[in-house]
Amino acid sequence: MPLRPSRRLLLGGLGALTLTAAAWPARAAEPPPRRLRGVWIASVDHIDWPPAPGLPEARLRTAFADLLDAAAAAGANAVFVQVRPTADAFWPSRYEPWSQWLTGVQGQDPGWDPMRFLVAAAHARGLAFHAWFNPYRIAQHDDPARLSARHPARRHPAWTVAYGGRLYYDPGVPAARAFVEQAILDAVARYDIDGVHLDDYFYPYPVAGRPFPDDASFAAYGAGATDRAAWRRRNVDLLIRELRDLVRAVRPEAAFGVSPFGIWRNATTDPRGSATTAFQSYDGLFADSLGWVQDGLLDYVAPQLYWHLGHPQADYAVLARWWAARTAGRDTLLWTGQAAYRAGAAGEAPAWQDPAELSRHLDLDAGLPQIGGQILFSARNVRADPIGTVARLAADHWHRPALPPLLPRLAHGTPPAAPALATADGTLRIIPGGPPPFRYALHRLPQPPAGRPQLTAATLTACLPAADCARPLPLPPGRYTATALDRAGRESRPATPVRV
Repeated sequence: MPLRPSRRLLLGGLGALTLTAAAWPARAAEPPPRRLRGVWIASVDHIDWPPAPGLPEARLRTAFADLLDAAAAAGANAVFVQVRPTADAFWPSRYEPWSQWLTGVQGQDPGWDPMRFLVAAAHARGLAFHAWFNPYRIAQHDDPARLSARHPARRHPAWTVAYGGRLYYDPGVPAARAFVEQAILDAVARYDIDGVHLDDYFYPYPVAGRPFPDDASFAAYGAGATDRAAWRRRNVDLLIRELRDLVRAVRPEAAFGVSPFGIWRNATTDPRGSATTAFQSYDGLFADSLGWVQDGLLDYVAPQLYWHLGHPQADYAVLARWWAARTAGRDTLLWTGQAAYRAGAAGEAPAWQDPAELSRHLDLDAGLPQIGGQILFSARNVRADPIGTVARLAADHWHRPALPPLLPRLAHGTPPAAPALATADGTLRIIPGGPPPFRYALHRLPQPPAGRPQLTAATLTACLPAADCARPLPLPPGRYTATALDRAGRESRPATPVRV
């Protein structure tokens, strides 16, 4: 499967230009919006990709490309791909064995480098690639003997605990935490990724009546602490802070963020909490996601708000507003995690049988300026879309192009050089003004006033992968300009306008 998107996808997107540029503002308008439009691609338990163990390379490439094409067709500009699901790797790691989810046998070399392909395939479609890591989960079973012979968990049994039928690294063991950080950093240093992403799993979800078995690590490393819950939260805080610093040292422009469980604490427990009555990640997973935002440890937070509007214990509207208020005035971007997997699923609440449910979530998000985008879980649901929920969301909210998000800490960096434009026979060629950028933003302009063109949300016609703009683009007649965007999302000055 070639890395370049199909000509059908490219021309289909360009064909929409005549629709998105039909009306022009009569007065000054808002600048083009910046939105994250993401899709999670999960590998554990073959949720999304690989679809089954032991598939040949060609089929794995095709299956992943199909998921990317579906995400791009829906309007996504980023994917969050799980590359370290169970303390094993989708790349030739210096620290951990090959993932069992690839070959069916942990430690078995697949004979190629999937990670290199995954990143390149996403970038060829103009999709940012966020590498998603699960830090502490070792196995979906609790038998170390079933791990590959040279698995670090077998060589360091003191780092591990069995709990709830699964095997984990103990977050309270400093050596285990340092190992996890280095295992993640191996991929960060070697691959051209756009971000490092952690999910909601820190300490595992509690099993009723079974305390997490960390007596030994608490005795060894608790340093006289009397509050074990606070000690556990400190262990997770250290992972977040240390990993953020390591990632920025190795790949400064990579985004670092977490998609925590959507409820920090309930207001009945803590007045700072949300008006909800459900599981609390601060107490259950020892994940102080609010503290990470307040301390500036994250570039973004993407809480998993997987409940419907009006849910009696966890109303989406209540939680979206709570997170918006807690991120207001801070440099941590807020993207909401959306439960595409619930739409049309058997046994779900009636709200999830309505194709408009997720679109209503984005209606609400649009009124909260702190919310800068969404991530859909997960890719196979985006592709299958059994009741048309994703199609409705895309038609209502993702049909217009948007610039990618720009992290506040990177906003003052050097932008790319402005491109040049050339026309011939009803086509436009975009010529980079310096090193090739990551994307181009194409604008169709109204009849000229004098001076520099005003670029607005109404003039923005498409955001295109730079690789696709190396060949002439067939366009409807009109007056066009373009800007270049680098991987961080910084934007150049506009090119001198031309007429097609």
